[in-house]
This record gives sequence, structure tokens and C-alpha cells, in this order.
Amino acid sequence: MIARLNGILVQKSVSQCVVDVHGTGYRVIVPLSTFYELPEAGCAVVLQIHTHVREDAISLYGFYTDEEREVFKLMISVGGIGPKLAVNILSGISAGEWIRAIAAEDLKRLTGIPGVGRKTAERMILELKDKAVNLGRDVAPAEDVAVRTGEQAREDALSALVNLGYKGSSARDAVEQIMKEAPESLSLDRILKKALRLLAG
Repeated sequence: MIARLNGILVQKSVSQCVVDVHGTGYRVIVPLSTFYELPEAGCAVVLQIHTHVREDAISLYGFYTDEEREVFKLMISVGGIGPKLAVNILSGISAGEWIRAIAAEDLKRLTGIPGVGRKTAERMILELKDKAVNLGRDVAPAEDVAVRTGEQAREDALSALVNLGYKGSSARDAVEQIMKEAPESLSLDRILKKALRLLAG
């Protein structure tokens, strides 16, 4: 099982990246929280990996921190939550905030994430509250991520929100509102963070 990758970032998108390790390229699925932290292509990168094995595929899920990976592993231990949904959850809420929401039994915050209905949120709280509280003692406050700019930030943000499960019209309205309120050039990570907060409200 692959538990960690240390190599050169070949390419990245809001949902995955490719890491070259001694000539072998590994495709890694990542949540937005990890995407925010990825360096530019051609730079060194280290990712904590969860290897997910199925009968027809072996998939690598990558995380910037051990805490993210541990939260991911906790979520997929719950019936009805697969890796795809777990990645979506971590794209809509930080590991630390998820832990706090579970510990506080905050159904409103959890059900505000696309794909998470009331039953799924209740199941996470019931099965993971004690484990989340224990994990939370070791989670350090998240630092502000570096600003990354790009010409396609606006369209990439819209695409990412739709991929996360938000309706196209709602996602576009959120992005447009953000751009009107802050007409200066915004990075993709800032647009996504603002849009997710707006859509969760």
C-alpha cells in the first residue's frame, strides 16, 4: 500500500494531480483543501496517501496533512460514505471544521455540504463523534493558504463547484456575486472559499 508520495508535481487540477516519483507518474485524487496547497507544476511536492483498492481499480487519494487523511479514513468507515463523497466533504469543509461540527453535532453545517443529507450527517455524528473528538485534540489550526492566481480562475471555480454537486445556476450566481463584490483579480482558491461560504449560508 502506498502511504506517502514525495516527488515532482507534473500537473494539477481542482480534483486531481499527477506526481512523478523517479520516472513513474502517479494520478492522485485530491480535495480542494489539498489543491489549495499544491505548488506550481515542476516543483517538489509531498502528499499523504490513502490507497483505495476495489476489484476493478486501485485509486490514490492524496492529502496535504495527516489530519486530512485521518478525517477521510474516518468518513469512509461510515456506511454509505464512499471515497468520492468523502473528498467532496473535505472540499467543502476543512478537517478542523469538520471535527468541530461533528463534536458539536452541528447538523446545519454538515447538511450544507453537497451530497450530505440529514441521514448521512446524523450517521457521521453517531458513529464518529468520539473518534473525531480524540482526533481533534491533535489538529492544529489551519494556516492561510498561499494566494495563487490564474486567467482561468473564474471558470475553474465554476467547474469545481458543479463537480462538487452544486447546481450550475447556483454556482454561477455565487461566483458572479463574488466577482462583483471584489472586481480585482482574485485567485482560484479565494473564489472557491468565498463561494463555498456563500452557498453554505
